[in-house]
Amino acid sequence: MISEPRSGRLAAWGNALLAGVASPDDAASAIVGDDSVHRVEGLPGEAGPVGLTLALGRLRRLGVTGWRVALPVPGHPLGLSGPAEFNARALEAAEAVVGHGAAYGLVPEVREAGGGPGAEDVHVEVVWHCLPVREAPPADVPSLGEAERELAEALREATLVLSRLDVAASGPVAEAAVDAYRARAERGREALAPGYPPRAVRVLELAQRVGLLVSAARESGHGGAVSASEIAARGEALRPVERVARRAQVAAYNAYVEEREREA
Repeated sequence: MISEPRSGRLAAWGNALLAGVASPDDAASAIVGDDSVHRVEGLPGEAGPVGLTLALGRLRRLGVTGWRVALPVPGHPLGLSGPAEFNARALEAAEAVVGHGAAYGLVPEVREAGGGPGAEDVHVEVVWHCLPVREAPPADVPSLGEAERELAEALREATLVLSRLDVAASGPVAEAAVDAYRARAERGREALAPGYPPRAVRVLELAQRVGLLVSAARESGHGGAVSASEIAARGEALRPVERVARRAQVAAYNAYVEEREREA
């Protein structure tokens, strides 16, 4: 939950490219991040996979004026609008981006090669499958204002739940998660790309902190310190909090498109 989804990077920097506040090379570099290479397959007019820069430019010419994020899980098609084939692929990947202005969406397929368990020299290639989407409002995505209010309540609820279950959300796993979050911030990686409203940045950072709390609380119960029934109770209690954080994450990434729609 605290990790930055690839669909979030693509939507954020794809929107920055569309807004003219990021160059094609800078946008592509930010989207690829620590991966080795990203390609797009199934692009109209192309027989095979093409590079990310070419693909984003082609989709812009095909009419895409913005990108939204979908982070679906079983029973919660968050950010999806159909059709069934696209929804199924997005659910399998647990993420996707949906074009605004033209009915195209992208679903990532991650391929890893090289290195054994724990090896650092893993080659990660991401293939984005371009598929038709239905032009309809995305499922269950709140406004930024709604997301911010829900997150504040979720933080209070999570604190009460963890206190009631006697979970300190601390220990080696939790400390490692906190260290990873701080390291990301110290590297100076922007929470969102240029062109996003400050409120969207604030909501995304708060959603990531809530996700960090949920992840740390879940991981602190592993290793035999608590019973299976206690772990199950903890997961059930934290599920609504995690759902709120995912909804807020999508609302933040989608803020660029929502703002453009209000201005139209």
